[in-house]
Amino acid sequence: MIDLYYAPTPNGQKLKMFLEEVGLPHRIVTIRLSQGEQFAPEFLAIAPNNKIPALVDHDPADGGGPVPMFESGAMLLYLAEKTDQLLPRHPRDRNTMLQWLFWQCAGLGPMAGQIGYFNVYAVERVPFAIDRYRQEVARLYGVLDRRLADRAFIAGDYSIADIACYPWIVPHAGHLQTLSDFPNLSRWFDAVAARPATIRAYDGVADVYAPTRNPLSDTETATLFGRRSA
Repeated sequence: MIDLYYAPTPNGQKLKMFLEEVGLPHRIVTIRLSQGEQFAPEFLAIAPNNKIPALVDHDPADGGGPVPMFESGAMLLYLAEKTDQLLPRHPRDRNTMLQWLFWQCAGLGPMAGQIGYFNVYAVERVPFAIDRYRQEVARLYGVLDRRLADRAFIAGDYSIADIACYPWIVPHAGHLQTLSDFPNLSRWFDAVAARPATIRAYDGVADVYAPTRNPLSDTETATLFGRRSA
């Protein structure tokens, strides 16, 4: 059994998509970020960076005690290896997949998160920051669009590289991007969106970077963006 500590953010959705794809038994433990549950000592014991997602594997392959994990990319790789699913088998293809997984974790996710923050959540409008991150996210969308020009998925067959990237393209409106500007990316996006596992993973999940979302209270804003872990 996997305990997934989760909130419906793009990084949280990565793990939910994976678990739906492979059918791995799991239990969702919802972490209410706006209420500060990510700072609870019992959660920090699993995820010292006070971010979701996190997991505990109660049935690790080595037969030992429970394995706690944080960092979504590491968790995807761990579960893919545990289940022997959604990983390329050829070493060269696997190497390619790992590069794109790390690209998402180091580039696409952080930069998309910044434009999402400055465009949707920031308490004051900062045009320079909005334009800077909008342009960088457009560049990254372009990188992925070119990668998908001659292939259905990012690293051959559907893999954890696709699962890592997709949730960060879902909020494209909040990122001030238009998918029709990136035709290969748009075609890939539609294909991933149509997968039954993706549909299940997103059932009832709202876009946290939707430009029209309800504003946060001052307390929620301070909890999500202003507090530092001890």
